[in-house]
Amino acid sequence: MKRLKWTRKTLRKIAAELRSLGIQVCANTVGRLLREMDYSLRVNRKAIAARSAPERNEQMLHIAELRKRFTRAAEPVVSVDTKKKELVGQFKNAGVAWSRSPLLVHDHDFRSMAVGLAIPYGLYDPTVNCGSVFVGVSHDTPAFAVESISRWWGTEGCRRYPAARKLLILADGGGSNGPRCRLWKERIQTEICDRYGIKVSVSHYPTGASKWNPVEHRLFSEISKNWTGRPLDSYQTILNYIRTTTTVKGLAVKACLVRKKYKTGIKVADEQMRQLRIVPDTSLPRWNYTISPRKNAN
Repeated sequence: MKRLKWTRKTLRKIAAELRSLGIQVCANTVGRLLREMDYSLRVNRKAIAARSAPERNEQMLHIAELRKRFTRAAEPVVSVDTKKKELVGQFKNAGVAWSRSPLLVHDHDFRSMAVGLAIPYGLYDPTVNCGSVFVGVSHDTPAFAVESISRWWGTEGCRRYPAARKLLILADGGGSNGPRCRLWKERIQTEICDRYGIKVSVSHYPTGASKWNPVEHRLFSEISKNWTGRPLDSYQTILNYIRTTTTVKGLAVKACLVRKKYKTGIKVADEQMRQLRIVPDTSLPRWNYTISPRKNAN
């Protein structure tokens, strides 16, 4: 046999190749024979796991134990992350939606044609099945991430948990809320711990394990399903779709637009880091730590 692979040929082309070899067969028969041999058109499937950290399972078990401990003590647990950035404008949004006619959108997704950029930073409270999404318009920075959490606590969290003295934040292992980000830790100290007088424990999911972060599969996935097939032509449209996201299990979502411009490239000096009241956990300290309020803070 030749080394030629026919895996990408159409049924008509395969039939033509067979006829050139003296085998008289039509395209429909080729399709039937292939199905009988359990062949079908298939797509690539992501199933080969990348190399993971050796402590991955240990960290996942640690996070599960932390969640149980905080829940038993009636202390709040919040899962946070940044959703995929979206171009705001008449652009194609993957998926289908019921309509009498197709919705016309631009044939190219050029940034210059967009009204702006939407950066949704989400917080999900698994205890009450509620989410809050802060839609930024400039950059996904640690300052934006922490201020979103601070706003949530100042408007919802402290009212929902009036007796709370601790807060557990579940975050990804990279991006604006990564464990190596100094500004993330410095802003948690100033914007949450010092401002509200509560301890904040942070646990990061290992690299490649963000899909287990509750905000991903409990909040972001539902938002994506709600606006599937609809152009995100304005910030108001985005906010409306987020606010109307619900599930049969009672998910409720709030959303607000953050027009503040956030600067990138802000550095935190060693001296500032030494002033933080941060204590790494004994278990996997690079992913788990607790920040306490400073006594001299306003």
